[in-house]
Amino acid sequence: TPVLDFNNQLLAPGGKGTWGSWGKGSSGGTSAKPSDSGSESGNRPATSTLNRFSALQQPSSSSLESDRRVPQRNSSSRERSDRFERSDRGGERFDRRDDRRDDRNRIQVTKRSFSREKEERSGEREQRGSTDPVRRVASVTEERDRGSGERARSKEQVKRQAAATPPPQQTPAKPALTVDEMEKKSTAIIEEYLHINDMKEALQCVREMNSPELLFVFVRNGLESTLERSTIAREHMGQLLHQLIKTGILPTQQYYKGFQEILEVAEDMAIDIPHIFLYLAELITPMLHEGGIPMGELFREISKPLIPMGKAGVLLVHILTLLCKEMSHKKAGTMWRESSLGWTDFLPEDVDVNKFVTEKNVEFTLGEETEKSRKEMSSAELTKQLDRLLQDKADNERIFDWIEANLDEQQMSSSMFVRTLMTCVCQSAIICENPYKVDGEVIKQRAKLLQRYLKDEQKELQALYGLQALMVQMEQPANLLRMFFDTLYDEDVIKEEAFYKWESSKDPAEQQGKGVALKSVTAFFTWLREAEDESDNS
Repeated sequence: TPVLDFNNQLLAPGGKGTWGSWGKGSSGGTSAKPSDSGSESGNRPATSTLNRFSALQQPSSSSLESDRRVPQRNSSSRERSDRFERSDRGGERFDRRDDRRDDRNRIQVTKRSFSREKEERSGEREQRGSTDPVRRVASVTEERDRGSGERARSKEQVKRQAAATPPPQQTPAKPALTVDEMEKKSTAIIEEYLHINDMKEALQCVREMNSPELLFVFVRNGLESTLERSTIAREHMGQLLHQLIKTGILPTQQYYKGFQEILEVAEDMAIDIPHIFLYLAELITPMLHEGGIPMGELFREISKPLIPMGKAGVLLVHILTLLCKEMSHKKAGTMWRESSLGWTDFLPEDVDVNKFVTEKNVEFTLGEETEKSRKEMSSAELTKQLDRLLQDKADNERIFDWIEANLDEQQMSSSMFVRTLMTCVCQSAIICENPYKVDGEVIKQRAKLLQRYLKDEQKELQALYGLQALMVQMEQPANLLRMFFDTLYDEDVIKEEAFYKWESSKDPAEQQGKGVALKSVTAFFTWLREAEDESDNS
């Protein structure tokens, strides 16, 4: 069995030899066994050792050495072969150094090609710069100037395009809720607000609905749900609508739209709700407070549906009457005139304006006519107006405003006014039980009101005459005058001197019921004198 010689096998290019070249297999097995090489070399021609790849192979140093070593026969040939061998070995070493240098160069180019390219480019630039530095500086300057000019032109172009291009039109956002959903949510919010009266919570709920274009539904539901409820419910609803306008949640046009449907059928609704215009006034009046809608705009808008049916004046009178419960007639009249309002704009043509204004007690809207109406106010009319203010529990400042707006200085200092004021205040303090009692808190609350107009002893005496007449009118209830005297003295409304002067008064015009009144307050004067003696002794 022949022995396989691994060194004599034909492999693929590269073989067992050096990678990247044709290996020993390309020489066709010239490396015979050492024992057979000498005997067989002489009998076999040199060319018989080449294989079929010999035509494609460039002979390497090792193959040349083998090819030339085999046919050596004499000394000359040995010398030539030695020279060839030495030269081939030197060439082989030279080739190996070149191969290693080429390998190193290949590795460097592969790994550092970018840095070498960069160095080469910088070297070229340095050579060009060294040959023509002036041209290089000039070109750099020109490039910089050209670049800055291009940037400036590009900025101007962008600005022109931005100015020429109009901003995109914003399409109005669709309501977040449908009408039916708004109906349900509005009803729930209104009912909760009227139940717990939480203004802040109600405002937040309306804001969260995020449907400003449908808020007329909320306004309409608020009117319908409170129109036949209590006065307090209507006032609270009016205050909520005022706050919605003030905070900007409710647009004014949505407010008017919510009222319009009800105002258009108000005359027909009056059949079932006789006081509908008063109830509507209670809902509208809070809007005249600070931050709401100006009087002129409000009155003109809400009157549009009512003018054709001749009911605009009726609604405005109710609003003005309610407004005067919160401020003086003078201030309400000023608001009317500053808004350039006139009754002829709201009343039918066949209605006498002066007669209407007088009958409805809104003379304060006529300006100069107010002075005349002040002087003509009777005791009965004054009593009526003061009783209304006191029953409405108006504060003292509001009563001051009304008095100063409707009475001149002469009337305010008259005995008629002082007696009427004293009578109205004391009558409002009577607790109608059996027996009658005096509500001391009412006298205490109205003490500053009385003190303001009871400026001297004579006016205090007139006030006591008015109280005496009230007792006569009530048929002298037991101990009632004594309780009034005690309270008025304690609150410093009437001084000791005025009490003594009333006691000793012999005015014939004031003698009606005087004897009975004196007997009912005997204990008061006894106590008053004893207290005076004790203070003198101390």
